[in-house]
Formats: sequence, structure tokens, C-alpha cells
Amino acid sequence: MALQNFFKFLKKTSVKERGRKPSALSEGLCRQFSLAELQAATNNFDDDLIQAATNYFDNDLIFCQDRFSSVYKGLIDGGSMVVAVKRFSRSSGQGFDVFQNEVELLCQLRHQNLVSLLGFCDEKDERILVYEHMTHRGLDSHLFGNADPLPWKRRLEICIGAARGLHYLHTGAKHTIIHCNVKPHNILLNDNWDAKLADLGSSVIGPSSISKPKPNALEEMMTPGRGTLGYIAPEFFYRRHELSEKVDVYTLGIVLLEVLCARKLIDAKAEDEEVIHLIFGIIKCIKNGCVHDMIDSFLKGKIAPACLIEYVEIALNCVHLNPNERPSMGEVEVTLELALKLQEKADLVIKADNPHAGYSYDDVSFRVSVEEIQNWQSYSYCYGGDSDAGSASDVEMVFEGEAVSVAES
Repeated sequence: MALQNFFKFLKKTSVKERGRKPSALSEGLCRQFSLAELQAATNNFDDDLIQAATNYFDNDLIFCQDRFSSVYKGLIDGGSMVVAVKRFSRSSGQGFDVFQNEVELLCQLRHQNLVSLLGFCDEKDERILVYEHMTHRGLDSHLFGNADPLPWKRRLEICIGAARGLHYLHTGAKHTIIHCNVKPHNILLNDNWDAKLADLGSSVIGPSSISKPKPNALEEMMTPGRGTLGYIAPEFFYRRHELSEKVDVYTLGIVLLEVLCARKLIDAKAEDEEVIHLIFGIIKCIKNGCVHDMIDSFLKGKIAPACLIEYVEIALNCVHLNPNERPSMGEVEVTLELALKLQEKADLVIKADNPHAGYSYDDVSFRVSVEEIQNWQSYSYCYGGDSDAGSASDVEMVFEGEAVSVAES
């Protein structure tokens, strides 16, 4: 019924044939389809075709899974096209909300840095989404997995792509769209290593820059295996679950730091309490003047100092505790592009002088105030259980000395 109502909405907003005022969405994306048209034009696959494409949901074809869904590698069009088939758990009521939200968004949005929804299935108690296949999977597998480490310029280009996708969500549609679930796991990479944002099922659409999330948004953001509690911007708690686009700025800042350091946000196995949280570890490095210690060992000597300064400063500005002090996503995008240009320029110079030389960070200093960054120490996340899989019932946040339960409504 919800999808039927959605298509009724699309019919009302399809105006080309009726001579009405065009909508804010791209021409051709707002159409009312019959089932047959959807099967032909947008590959709204029936259940039999989906099962054939995935060898009847063979578990050996699963390459990503959480408690709400499993993602299979599938073949369609006679085996000529590889796709990713996301099958939601039949027992998860929350899965339907995510399914509905993602269909409604991705049927209307198109951008080179958003994963493309090819089609969907909603029949026989099955809820399935079909996406373009992303050859190199998620960014997390290249930062924390066993894959070969990515070169610095490629990491920068991936971050720029993610920022462009978020900038489009924030400003490119009729209403602000807040992703709410930015993390390396949800930044997918195609065969050209282009970054594409995935998992818009937790996203919030607002008529203005401030929106209220769905009641289960926190639980979705804390799904085991899909990131840690630390990705959620602090104002979500102390401002009683208010969301703005600055939430995405915060989480992208976390991703930028993970990309630089190639370590997860929370390292429960760290021996030094000050480096259990990635940001605390970076603060310690800046205070002690040992910038090189925070860089992924694979990248040491390969990042131009001027590039490093721009990159670290924009990342730290993104994770400012006060959302009003964070940059816009457009500013993040422009700064990352500048960092890339500085890297390319420095590489040309060093290649001409000494192709085998590396960069030194002895004279690197940051304009960001260490004292201001240390305000991070005024709050912390307190876990009652596994730090990688907290739940709304066992986690509380301490902000400015006041405990705020994340289970608060």
C-alpha cells in the first residue's frame, strides 16, 4: 500500500504530459509505472527472476550481511549483467521501513556518487532491492581488511566523491536529505574506484535544515557489524535527537580521519587509554608534535605536508562538538579538492628533484587550536557491553558532566 501511494504521488508530480510546472526532480524520474512497465523499464524484478539470478538465494553468494538484510551477488539478463541483490529479513518490521525509504529516495535521485537502484521487488512477503554491482565493495574492506592498502591520491579521490554525494543530498534535491549513516562500510567503490554512497534507508527528508529522525533511527545507526556508536554526532543526544545536515558533516569527518590513519574509530584493544578513541589519539599526536605517528604506516612520507595540513584541519573542523561551527558539505568538498591539488603539485616538484625522496613532517603545524580540540575530553561514550555493538539499552553519553541516555525519546 505504501508503494502504491508513492506511485500515486509520482503520478501527480509527473507533469510533462499535463503541461504543469516542472518538479524539482530530474525530468524522466517522476513517472507512474504499471507493473509491466516497471519490469521492462526499471527492472522491477518478480520474485522468480530474483531467485534465478541468485541461484535461489544461495548462501554461498552472500557477500554482505547484517541482522536486517543479506546482500547477494546476482546475474541477470541471461548472465550478462552482475548486480547486488539486497534481501530484507522477513521477520524484521524495521526492514520494511528501510526498504520503503530507500525505494522512495533512490527512485527519485540520480547522482554519480550515489549507488544506482536498478529495481525492486515487493511480493510474496519478499522485499528486495537490486543495485548496480560495486566491484571493489566498501571502503572499510580496504582500510581495515586484508586488501592491499590504497595509495593516498586514491583515498583523497574517494573522500571527494563521498563529499560530492553528500553535498548533492543536502542541496541538490527539493528538500534537504540527511544520510544519517555515513561510514566506510557505506561508501562503495566501483571498478573505476569511484565512491558511491549506499544505504539511504536510514535517511531523513526535511522541509528545512532541521529534521526529526524516525523513532528507530538510532537503532538502525547502531546495527551490529555496521559501525560503532561513535559515528553518531553528539548533538543527536544532547539536543534530544535533533538532526541537521551537520550530522553528515560530523560523520564524514570521522571517515576522513579513518582514511588517514587506516584504523577504526574505536580500538577497544588499544593499550593506551588515550588512543582507544581515534580522535583522542590524534589530539595526543598533535599535542606532542608527533604528526607522523597518526598516519597510516603505508602512507608515511607519501603525503605532501601542505596537503596533510588542509586535510587534517578540515577533518577536525568536521568533528567539532558544536554543529554550528562545522563547515558545510560544500566547503568540505572544496577543501578536499584543494588538498588533492596541493598533493599533485608537490608530487611534480619532488619527482623532478628526487623521485625516490619522501616527505618530512618535522615542520608541520596546524592552525586548529589544540585547546579547542580538547573540548572533546568533556564528553565520552560509556558502553555497558561490547564497544563495537552497543544497543540503545546499554549505552549512555556523558556530555558536559550530564549523562544522557540514548534510549531517550
